[in-house]
Amino acid sequence: MAPRRFVPALPGDRVVGPVRRRDRRGRGIRGPLLPSSLPAHRTRAERFDDLVLDSVERLEARWGTYLDGVEFAVEDVPPSNPAPWESGGVPLGRYFPAQPGLPPRIVLYRRPVESRVGDADELDDLVHEVVVEQVAHLLGRSPDEVDPEHGDGR
Repeated sequence: MAPRRFVPALPGDRVVGPVRRRDRRGRGIRGPLLPSSLPAHRTRAERFDDLVLDSVERLEARWGTYLDGVEFAVEDVPPSNPAPWESGGVPLGRYFPAQPGLPPRIVLYRRPVESRVGDADELDDLVHEVVVEQVAHLLGRSPDEVDPEHGDGR
């Protein structure tokens, strides 16, 4: 029997292998680990997005007309180049003023925020605190004016 030769694939070559319809024990494809009706089915990123949306909705009740057209976004980590006004530390969020063709944006950074808390209640409080501080930058007001409960620990 002749030894097999390894031939590397070239760019553009289609590598075709065996298609498995069952696992190695012949059991077939299994279903999802958790049903979608359970809270643990959602990822941490999805739960973080929900916390940001809840916080924004609470602020829109009071500042709705001022927040029209403002985009809220979540990114995993901040870019490696800090803004000129940031000195030391990792930012938890940033406010980007409107530019020609772009609306104002507020971005929260999920991983730095999550790394500073111990449980879900603390995460909810910190997310709201960061959103309030960034909206305060946007409106040119103090965080206590934007949300009178800011800093009270609710």
